[in-house]
Amino acid sequence: MKTIQRTCTFLFVLFLSACQKNGTAAPDKPPVVGDTSLIARGADLSWLTQMEQSGIKFYNASGTPMDCMELMQSLGINAIRLRVWVNPAGGWNGNADLVAKALRAKKLGLRILIDFHYSDSWADPGKQTKPAAWTAYDFPTLTATVNSYTLSVLDTLKSAGVVPSWVQIGNETNDGMLWPDGKASVNMANFAALVNAGYKAVKQINDSIKVIVHISNGYDNGLFRWIFDGLKSNGANWDIIGMSLYPSVSNWQSYNDSCLANMNDMISRYNKSVMICEVGMPADQAAACQSFLTDLIKKTKSIPAHNGLGVFYWEPESYNSWQGYNLGAFDNTGKPTVAMNAFSN
Repeated sequence: MKTIQRTCTFLFVLFLSACQKNGTAAPDKPPVVGDTSLIARGADLSWLTQMEQSGIKFYNASGTPMDCMELMQSLGINAIRLRVWVNPAGGWNGNADLVAKALRAKKLGLRILIDFHYSDSWADPGKQTKPAAWTAYDFPTLTATVNSYTLSVLDTLKSAGVVPSWVQIGNETNDGMLWPDGKASVNMANFAALVNAGYKAVKQINDSIKVIVHISNGYDNGLFRWIFDGLKSNGANWDIIGMSLYPSVSNWQSYNDSCLANMNDMISRYNKSVMICEVGMPADQAAACQSFLTDLIKKTKSIPAHNGLGVFYWEPESYNSWQGYNLGAFDNTGKPTVAMNAFSN
């Protein structure tokens, strides 16, 4: 029996080699195998330098002041997510600010995810506003600019000694990006072309960097099938399907169950790994948030072949309603809540 198995394996390898040489595809594509290194237990800390400039301090559970990134690492965080805007007011989340934060993360040995919004400010499901400097561009120029801008930002990081593990091409692109040109419900082919422009730039910097297309509402399988069916049929390239998940105290169990089903469907349907790029829950519901995160991390780790790559909390360091945001994981004294315990389990 072992001789037969070895013979079959040898013949199949020869067949695969022949297919590759002839430019044809093998009939049964093997399942994708994700990142076999430690699952990413991440935090988006994009507000950090602005908070520090405003005099905000961070403390461990004992009340001892600590550098925020070092504190996060002590709480089990091993990866940092950072957004980048094209020409932001005040420079926050611009290139220089991005490099400064990325260098701090690298110094601590943290893996880095760069989140391109392709806007001067927030891009999300309700708005995907072009940078002011790009508004008059025709579509070929816009596509070329996405490529050159992405390349420029990543090259600046590389020159500073930072090569990220992952790069998002767009943020929560439920209906595409760079509206109206790249609005998926109007022109999916344009959205796919913009994704490819970013993808090519990333791979030019370093082919090992994994490219993420990121959609919100990780529980909504219909939304994900629509977007990724559309991207696939229009020739888009990506490595990882990214999700956001923001449940309430009353529905997190059902959201997590639906998110896991969606993650498994995405892997099966598109042969791609998955990542939870954003999560959050009200800071005053810390115990429920801990249960939510513990369960979601467990579910992500349970996905076969290491294809559940990680879970990132969105701005856990925010407190005292910083910028009106109340879904952090720190209390109003600047100390982490029990929600952060989920990352060290």
